[in-house]
Amino acid sequence: MKYNYIGKSGLRVTPICLGTMTFGSSTNKAEAFKIMDRAYERGINFFDTAEIYPVPPKASYEGTTEKIVGEWLKSKPRESIILASKVAGAASGWFVPPTRHGLTAIDSFHIKRAVEGSLKRLDTDYIDLYQMHWPDTIVPIEESLKAFDELVREGKVRYIGTSNDTAYGLTKANETSKHKGLARFESIQNNFSLLNPRFHDELANVCLREDISLLPYSPIGGGVLSGKYNSGLYPEGCRFTAYAKHQNPRVQAQAQRFVNEKTLEATRQYIVLAKEYGISPVTLAVAYSKHFKFVASTIIGARELSQLDESLAALDFEIGQELMSKIQEIQKEILYPMG
Repeated sequence: MKYNYIGKSGLRVTPICLGTMTFGSSTNKAEAFKIMDRAYERGINFFDTAEIYPVPPKASYEGTTEKIVGEWLKSKPRESIILASKVAGAASGWFVPPTRHGLTAIDSFHIKRAVEGSLKRLDTDYIDLYQMHWPDTIVPIEESLKAFDELVREGKVRYIGTSNDTAYGLTKANETSKHKGLARFESIQNNFSLLNPRFHDELANVCLREDISLLPYSPIGGGVLSGKYNSGLYPEGCRFTAYAKHQNPRVQAQAQRFVNEKTLEATRQYIVLAKEYGISPVTLAVAYSKHFKFVASTIIGARELSQLDESLAALDFEIGQELMSKIQEIQKEILYPMG
């Protein structure tokens, strides 16, 4: 197994990380245990969760995923696992989480409240990587970083990271940490896939120059790159089928962003390309997202055990120059399928 370090940290992780955001909603506890066991048996040492999970976010759901992960964690040596979790982002942003009655902020109070809850649900005395789920547009980043730094000094958290952030946000945080002598974000968890290569535009440059690692999520485009939406119909039981019917316009917009004319045509071409190389389109998509130097570990997910192996197959597949050139031709033809 190959391992990568996250940023400048001591966190040595596998190239694939298991995400858990469906555990407790569309994936029951028994199936979640099977998925985590299979990943662990294949050598995966990196598992990612969040206080707001499972999805779709509901007040009645929140914390359920961490409880499931925490219960499973008891069956494994704790120090054999690199465990990541997240504090819900601010209610001042694009989405108001149900967490703490919809009044969340990335301030000292909420960060400390969140980590104590996560530690209790995960039934552990430390979290290896603690992340800001999305930025706060109101609270100054210095205040947020001071609170995160205190958690590191107290030993409750080993390292910190951010997610759903911009080049400006990551750079501002990084420079603040440098000048104030505070723990810095070692990682950024953003959407990055064959259908959404925008990370290359600016953020990749920041990560390479500052030794900050990307932890890509949604490498198979929320399931779109599997081809299951290419029949012309929304398949039953799938995420964007539910999102397309949702009453909230923001949720509907997510379905349109992931499933549209450009994403479906790009997916059709990637399916043909994957067949040419004798792999599944899911394996191709995961292999692409873990290919780049600025990536430490790609976060995969599965609602059921049968979905996992195609993603894990990317552990044994590397994208060569010829294949990458063919991918880039598709990307030139269909620019930014997700907008």
